[in-house]
Amino acid sequence: MKPSEADRSIFYCHTSPGKCIYLIVYVDDIVITGNDVATICQLKKHLFRHFQTKDLGCLKYFLGIEVAQSNEDIVISQRKYFLDILKETGMIECRLVDSPMDPNQKLIAEQGEPFIDPERV
Repeated sequence: MKPSEADRSIFYCHTSPGKCIYLIVYVDDIVITGNDVATICQLKKHLFRHFQTKDLGCLKYFLGIEVAQSNEDIVISQRKYFLDILKETGMIECRLVDSPMDPNQKLIAEQGEPFIDPERV
């Protein structure tokens, strides 16, 4: 396994012609993926022997990201993470409100007139 140049502590990869394995570690969570099933099994056995680990099966949720897999696709979403934040902050029942500002407005300091009523509707 070769560590990532960006962050040696969390991302490792192993490649050989036509095959690859990726190992991602975050605190006490590990994700292993790739197209070399035999080597992935060997890696898991190695981890089981040397660390207290268990296989939780297919990835469903990791670092606030939901993962849905099919034979053809992988879809990732942060919907649950977003809803949890809304619940935690007591904003789950809030409604969307348009901003009184034109989103295409180019702002330049000391230029233009202030809004008459900057309150949201």
